[in-house]
Amino acid sequence: MSDTRKKRMSMLDSLASAGVQGASPMMTTNRALRSARDAVDTHRIWELDPSQIDDTRTRDRLDPNDVIDLRDAIEANGQTVPILVRRNPEQDGRYLLVYGRRRLEAIRSSDKVEKVRALVATLDERDAVTAQISENMARRDLSFIEKALFAKELVDSGFGNQSQVAEVLTVTKSSISMALSVAETIGRDLAQAIGAAHGIGRPRWEALARAIEETGADREELAQLADDIHTAAEVALVSGETVPDDVSLAAFEAVAGHLAPSPARAPARKAETAQKPRRQSLLVGGRRAGTLKRTPKGLSIDLDDPRFADWIESEAQAVIEELHARWKRGAED
Repeated sequence: MSDTRKKRMSMLDSLASAGVQGASPMMTTNRALRSARDAVDTHRIWELDPSQIDDTRTRDRLDPNDVIDLRDAIEANGQTVPILVRRNPEQDGRYLLVYGRRRLEAIRSSDKVEKVRALVATLDERDAVTAQISENMARRDLSFIEKALFAKELVDSGFGNQSQVAEVLTVTKSSISMALSVAETIGRDLAQAIGAAHGIGRPRWEALARAIEETGADREELAQLADDIHTAAEVALVSGETVPDDVSLAAFEAVAGHLAPSPARAPARKAETAQKPRRQSLLVGGRRAGTLKRTPKGLSIDLDDPRFADWIESEAQAVIEELHARWKRGAED
């Protein structure tokens, strides 16, 4: 910030403080002065020292420290999206984070970037949490369990009751109730050990919660099992071996599999049925267009019209990405 800018901001703050203290009747117009300062703040991107910013927000991610890739990107290309902070009402010259935790942590861990670009807003505690929620809901990368734990922390912290939390999250009260039940049964420690598990939606998390209740499983032991999966993946990565793109999915499957009934106790007929290929006719406009075949090894589609098959082949990448996006949205609802 330029010296002229600093002097102007200092003058505004000083005049506003004088008005609050009642030193002069003219200074009772400090609201206008504060509005002027707020307007400047709103329309300017500040460069702040990361050490000036405190993060006391409700946690919304299971792994907020996973910022290595983001740090590298900021070091290479700069910080393109500013964070949002508000002035700390109890400490002059300090700020409270509203949103942008990963960007802040990335810059804190960098040896090359010293300042964080930030917008400064005047918000009270509730407005700050609401802004955080709005920013979170605009992102598509929060998994079901992250949203469930976030909702639980909002209720536990006194932000509001289930109806109020449902309103700000723009979901139904019943969905909040179910999410809170899952979050309570799973627990943050086990969820933290598993990870975000994108693609694992409400039904499977509910099934895991039921299995924990029905079996009386020790959540600490389950968390250790999940930790072991992550540790094994880290060792494999160091050794140059191939690891899953999302280890948290493997951790979830390991925990769920540990709680599943032993295959030996499953009816033999059911096991045989599971191995038998399933066929399904595909219809377009009421007419047969092909056959879908599901086997233990995968899924195949046979199309009757070779021209349509040629088009599907040429558009396969776009089609599969669209279907995957639709599946993921449905799994997180």
